[in-house]
Amino acid sequence: MLTMARLLLAYLRTLKGFVLVAILSTSLIVFLGVTLVASLLYEDIIARQAERTSETLARQSFNSMLQVMRQGWSREQREAFIADTRSIHAGSPYQFEIYRGELVSERYGEIDQPPRDIAIGEAFESGEERVYRESGQVRRVMPLVATSDCLGCHQNAAIGDVLGVIDIQHDMTPISSEMRGNYVALFLAASMMVLLLAMALSTFFASRIRQSLNTFRSRLSAVNSVEDFRHLDVSVANVHFRELDAAFQHVNELVGRLKNVAVDKDILEFEIRLLSKFIITSDVVRDWREFIKELLSDINTIVQAHTLVTIFQVEEEGYELEIFWHREVSAETRETFERILTQLLEDKPQGLTGATVLKVIHHTVHPCGPGERMVMDLTPDDIRLQTKSLLLEAPKIGGIVGIGVQSDLAQDPIRHIVIDGILSTLLNLVGSVKAIYKYTQDLEFYATRDPLTNLHNQRIFKDMLSYEVGRASRHQDHFSLLMLDLDNFKTVNDRHGHAFGDHFLQAVAETLTRSVRPGDFLARYGGDEFTIILPETGDQQAYSVALRIADSLTSQALAAPDGSTVRATISIGVATYPRHATNARDLFLMADNMMYKAKRKGKNCVALPDSEEVAAVFREVGAKNQMVLSALEEERIVPYFQPIVDVRTGQVHIHELLMRIQVDDRIVPAGEFIDIAESIGVIHKMDYLLIEKAFAQIHDQGYQGLLFINLSPRSLIIGEFIGHIHQLAIDYDILPERIVFELTERETVSNLKLLEKFVLDLKLEGFNFAIDDFGSGYSSFRYLKQFPIDVIKIEGDFIRNMLDDDKYMAFVKSIVTLAQSLGVSTVAEFIEDKDVLAAVAELGIDFGQGYHLGRPSLNFVMDRAPARQPYRLTFPD
Repeated sequence: MLTMARLLLAYLRTLKGFVLVAILSTSLIVFLGVTLVASLLYEDIIARQAERTSETLARQSFNSMLQVMRQGWSREQREAFIADTRSIHAGSPYQFEIYRGELVSERYGEIDQPPRDIAIGEAFESGEERVYRESGQVRRVMPLVATSDCLGCHQNAAIGDVLGVIDIQHDMTPISSEMRGNYVALFLAASMMVLLLAMALSTFFASRIRQSLNTFRSRLSAVNSVEDFRHLDVSVANVHFRELDAAFQHVNELVGRLKNVAVDKDILEFEIRLLSKFIITSDVVRDWREFIKELLSDINTIVQAHTLVTIFQVEEEGYELEIFWHREVSAETRETFERILTQLLEDKPQGLTGATVLKVIHHTVHPCGPGERMVMDLTPDDIRLQTKSLLLEAPKIGGIVGIGVQSDLAQDPIRHIVIDGILSTLLNLVGSVKAIYKYTQDLEFYATRDPLTNLHNQRIFKDMLSYEVGRASRHQDHFSLLMLDLDNFKTVNDRHGHAFGDHFLQAVAETLTRSVRPGDFLARYGGDEFTIILPETGDQQAYSVALRIADSLTSQALAAPDGSTVRATISIGVATYPRHATNARDLFLMADNMMYKAKRKGKNCVALPDSEEVAAVFREVGAKNQMVLSALEEERIVPYFQPIVDVRTGQVHIHELLMRIQVDDRIVPAGEFIDIAESIGVIHKMDYLLIEKAFAQIHDQGYQGLLFINLSPRSLIIGEFIGHIHQLAIDYDILPERIVFELTERETVSNLKLLEKFVLDLKLEGFNFAIDDFGSGYSSFRYLKQFPIDVIKIEGDFIRNMLDDDKYMAFVKSIVTLAQSLGVSTVAEFIEDKDVLAAVAELGIDFGQGYHLGRPSLNFVMDRAPARQPYRLTFPD
């Protein structure tokens, strides 16, 4: 049964089957409708005829009875009359009955008659004649109403009384059944005729177009590639129907248009694969030239492309042209290609006329296989005809201004649009890779260098100092540390401006570089402070080096913008390992104290510690240690909150949690005790207490924004930290999404894998993470790569100085570009005036923090403006 149904369905989907079913359905519906209406009309006519006949019979019977009654009739005559009337209609479809009323029965007695039904009863009651149709029968009930003629015999009656009822019933069932049987026979005969006619018409119609359709189908089946499609001819013979002829004509026109835009499936698939290359990994950035080589190999799997050319703007010096070869070529071909390509670029209306091509780099993508030609030659005509390029009027990301490919496909006038699409995609892809590569190189350099002086920065100095302590301890050697601070540098800045101040610092850095040995380590510690590590140097030798450095700086003279001469003097503190200290922290502390001793002695001098000063310094350190421990034990840790502002809207929905210590009536800032707390190993306990107090304040004040919490990596890897923080969030009803932990580099973490595990565990709990002081340390990029970072907080020194120094500005732009590529939000620190704030907004940085926007306070800044989606860090549109 199911098979038959499927065959029938398949037949109905054919043109012949559709036409056949359409004709049959229409014909049968019309015929059935006409038959039904005709039968209903015929039955109505028969019923009406029966009504008229029954009326005639009733009148005739009544008149006959009336004539007999006028002559006076006996009971025998009445019964004979009724019997005769019934016998007359015995062979007909009519049934005849006469009912005697109560008035007649009172005078002449009861007679045998059928029981009265509702219709007879209503006739006696109302005296009205009625006709009934039901169940194929027509029934007429006519009451016999007394007139003046009747009163002679029926003295007990009055005019209008019902004396009797004549009941005539006509059964139409036999004639209706006969009529319907005739209609069914007629319908069957007509259906067979319609079926034969429908089959003939459908066969005729289908045969007229089948040949043309088969021709069309055979031509389409021969198309297996774009090349076959271009030679496709779908013009067909006349199919004798104007509508179908017009449809075939439209299809032919459509095929003609598609021939001009048809592209091979392999090329489209290649373009799709090319989009997947936009997933830029660290390996791609590091080996970006190898990445382009692989791209050229991928292109050659689809079309033959001999070279791929990239054009970059190198700052303002000119343009860099790089040529990537798919196969090794002869030196003559290289020279010809360079000459022709340079000429093509200079001839472009928006091209690089007059530009300096700095260098041309040739690459061989992969070695030739067995039996392949090792050297490929291209003629000048091949190069001119087959080179397709895309040039921009202005450099895009990464400085890219153009890209080109030399391929046979460039000669195809139809498929050149594909080349344009590939080049546009490659332009953005290669530009992004090269930009991130360049920015990463800069970031990696400045992660260990001071952007202004190019000296080593504070972070690398601390690492080198710890390294030198370890080396000297292993070899039982000694070394010295110099702490240098320029005298009256603030006066130079205030009098001659920050630009001259920066120039002054650069000159000092150059003098210091010339004054130390190649093996000495020179760093800019911050501001106008410098440090020098002198390996294998005792205190007296270090004292001599310091005097020589002071003399060199004293002889340095710079011309100020107002024409005056500015000279540098410096105060230097000296400390020697292991004579003055046996660890890096104490050694630095000693040199720093000696530097301030030199300041107190009148500046421009060198100070060495004696035995009493060494003891005094360490007594001071012990007092600070006791201050930290007492504050922790007595819970005198105080939470302060600094607002972080949305630079686009000015709204405040984020605060950073800062730690303070209360000593009597004085609030001690973090800079005076954080290093000590980290060195004595209690910083994580202070963090716990600070967070608990902050969470309680959030709960009490109903603060609904985000909270940034600055933690050292060592606090994060304490075993109970995750459980403790998570429980605090539950206790104070704070969603983890509202908390952002800032990773800092104040401490060196030897086991980054362990730190990564704890960070990922907290991330799974819903907490967010930020990198604090991004760019100031060489671990920032490792954190960014290894951890799920949501926010980058840009080093404040870069923000503060970016308007006065192009290097700082370039560095900030690099960080913003990197953050946007990674899809993380950015926060600018140290915003101290409106000009810096305007520059931050223009660079596309999301949030700002600094004294210009709000100082740390004991309470939250409750912004009245409606909050954006709370608890979410979203990169701006």
